[in-house]
Amino acid sequence: MSKEISLATVKEHSKPNDLWIVIDNKVYDVTKFRLEHPGGEDSLTSVAGTDATTDFNDVGHSAEARELLKKFYIGDLAASDIKNKKPPVGATPTTDTSECGVDATPPAAPKQCCILH
Repeated sequence: MSKEISLATVKEHSKPNDLWIVIDNKVYDVTKFRLEHPGGEDSLTSVAGTDATTDFNDVGHSAEARELLKKFYIGDLAASDIKNKKPPVGATPTTDTSECGVDATPPAAPKQCCILH
């Protein structure tokens, strides 16, 4: 089982000589890679101690870069810190409202009259 690491712990590692990041809910210690990073040292130090998923994906890293990232994996982000959790398989959906307070549940299909059968 992988080690769970809280986002608070990741935030403690936000210095150039102690640099952790989160990508896709996995925690990486990229301290030793900082000076080798093709995009430059600043691109890593600017996201040190944070969830860098969006930054990582926006750049369009290659499959090779994603493979290289595995070398620096140290654990999974704690479940309590994961955003956009998916409901467990088989869970009953609940009525959800959008940010504006409108019911986002699709309307039920109208019942058909018995004379149509």
